[in-house]
This record gives sequence, structure tokens and C-alpha cells, in this order.
Amino acid sequence: MAVADLDTLRGLAVALGLGLLVGMERERRVDAGQGIAGVRTFALIALAGALAERIGGVGIAVGGAFVVLATLASYRASRVCDAGVTTETAMLVVFLLGVLAMRELVLAAGLGVAVALLLASKSRVHHFVRGVLTDQELHDALLLAAAATIVLPLLPDRTIDPWQVLNLRKLWLLAVIIMVINAAGHVALRVFGARTGLLLAGLAGGFASSTATIASMGTRARRNPELATACAGAGVVSNVSTVAQLGVVAGALSPPLLARMWLPLAAAGAVIAVFALAAARASRAVQVGEAEVKGRAFEPKHALLFVAIMATAMLVSAAMLAWLGDAALDATLALSGLADVHAAAASAAQLVAVGRIGVDVALPGIALAFAANSAMKLGMAYATGGRAYALRLAPGIVCMVLAFALAVWLSR
Repeated sequence: MAVADLDTLRGLAVALGLGLLVGMERERRVDAGQGIAGVRTFALIALAGALAERIGGVGIAVGGAFVVLATLASYRASRVCDAGVTTETAMLVVFLLGVLAMRELVLAAGLGVAVALLLASKSRVHHFVRGVLTDQELHDALLLAAAATIVLPLLPDRTIDPWQVLNLRKLWLLAVIIMVINAAGHVALRVFGARTGLLLAGLAGGFASSTATIASMGTRARRNPELATACAGAGVVSNVSTVAQLGVVAGALSPPLLARMWLPLAAAGAVIAVFALAAARASRAVQVGEAEVKGRAFEPKHALLFVAIMATAMLVSAAMLAWLGDAALDATLALSGLADVHAAAASAAQLVAVGRIGVDVALPGIALAFAANSAMKLGMAYATGGRAYALRLAPGIVCMVLAFALAVWLSR
């Protein structure tokens, strides 16, 4: 049998399967008196779409017109007992999936399963929208979508300052990341509670930006002071990504540097684990009121404040680097670390790799960059979460830096 014939049979089989899948879900509505199209109808509509695609443009036009007429007839027959148009819309979608199955098999299969799941989850979706999601959360979700899909693409993707560090699109992307992390923390808090939810949000958010995660947790701690300890624990946990990415950067650019850095990285990771467990225990008895849990998912003004602080730090560090140059390596790495410790570590690792400096020279510079970046995080914590949040976060961050620095000294 020719390959083309096999592809045709696969397409027809997928179209039939999708029609049966959606039809079985709709058959339950027929039994409940909420529609007239069931398994056979949807299977035939999907096959009609597949056959129409094989015929060509005329077949698709004729088949599509017939399906539209069938949906109108279905609506007229069922509007007394079911005023919705979900079944009628599903009929048209299944026809188009049948057409798509003959061209993009995998895409059609995935979309078909998604359609069936969406149709089957009617009661859950309605309960979520009407009983779980608040008006404020819906407003925040729309605001986040607008920030990510409308504003972000419109911003120019180029630098606007003499030192080539401020990129409006990247800065706005950072603001979007802040809002996403805060929204994730809000969802985790509602689903898992203060003890587990915020720690999970902190761990996941750290891999996007640990500084942004600390800032977003500060915003939540300022709004809900009883969560300050849990938010501080989440802020400490977000540094797991910093430690892990430092190891990746060093290993990728200079394996000899990583061979000397593993002890400082392990020491910092151990401190993070200890403080995370302590925060989890301290948060065990925290009870969050329903009104507080159902507050805003994020605060846009705090996201903008974070971006403004980061932009200022980037400008200052870039100007100082231009002034100092490579003469003062430790100061240069420390200033770079204010904005991004991974960039500072990458610079040092590259210098080691090309033989310009030794590992013994690079390690103290990376430790200084790590300390400067941690100081920047504490400043961000104070700016977004206030004194109480910063004081709870400080022991974990300071001990992490001291453990890293002590291990660097011991490994020399």
C-alpha cells in the first residue's frame, strides 16, 4: 500500500476517533434533554470534514455550508430545553477538526482531545468561574494578559542608554515576570495553604528570577503581615535557582572553576534547606482569612517599583564598570553582581577559561558578586515588604552568603 494511502487512512481514522470522542460526551447531554446531536452525528460530521478535504476547496465549502445549516436546525430544535449553543459550536469545530486531521494529524488529535475535555468539564468550569474566581482575580488575569500580549510586543527591543544596559522590552518582561510569580503565589496559597503553597511558588519562581520572587513575596507580606514568615521562607527558597545556575554557568565555561566551587555551592544550598524547613514549621499554624486569600493576585505598582530599582542598579553598575574597567576585578564583579550574579560568574569563568586569571583569583570575586546580589535582594525585600519582612528574610540570606564565603576561604 502506498504511503499516501496510509496517510489518508490515518487521517480518516483520527477524524472518526475525534468525532466519536466528542460525540460520546455530547450523547450524555442528549440523554439529559439538552441536545439532539450524539455519537453518530458527530462521527459523521468529522468524517464529512475529512472527506471534504480530500475532495478539495469545493468539498470543504459544500460540507461547511451543510454543517452550518445542520447547526441552525439543531439550535431551533433544542432551544426550548437548552438555550446555549455549545453543541452547535462543537459540530462546526468537529467538522474543521476532520479537515485538519487530513493535513496535521498530531495537531488535530491534540485539539480534539482538548475540545472533549473542555466540553466534559462544564460543571467544573462553571463552578470555578462563578464560585471560586473573584471579580478582582478576573480583573488581574485580564490585566496580566494585556501586559504580556499587548504592551510587551509593542515595546522596542533595543537599549536606550549610553552603556547599552536598559532595554525597555526586557524591563517590561521583568515586570510581567513579577506579576506572574505573584499570581502563582496567590494560586498556590489558595490551593495548598500558607505552609506549602508559598514555598512551592518561591521554588518555582526562583528559576525565573529569585530577586523578582523575593520582591513579589514582599508585596504579599506587606498585604498580609501574618504571612511574613512564610513569604520570607519562600524568598530564601528562591535562591535555590541562584545556586544551581551558578554551578551550571561555572561548569559550562570552566570545569576547573566548578571543581573548586562545588563546596561553596553545597554549603549555600544546605543553609537554604535549613531555613526553608524552619519557615515551613513556623508557618504550620498560620491561618489566612478568606478575604485575605481572595485579595489581589498581584500589585502592578509594586512590579513597576521593582523594575525601577533594578534599572537604577543596572545603570549605576554599568557606569561604575565603565569607569573602573578591568583593573579592579573584585570591584567590577561586585558591581556586576548587583544586577546579575550569573553574569558576573560567567565573566569570571570565561577569564579563567582563557587563562587571564586563576581560579584562586576568580573565587573571591564571585563571592563578592554573590554577596552584592544578596544585598540587592535584601534592599528589594525592604522596599517591597517593609522592615518586618526584610528582618525575617535577612538571617537566611546572610547565613547563605557567609556559608558560601567561608567555603570559598576553606577551598583555597
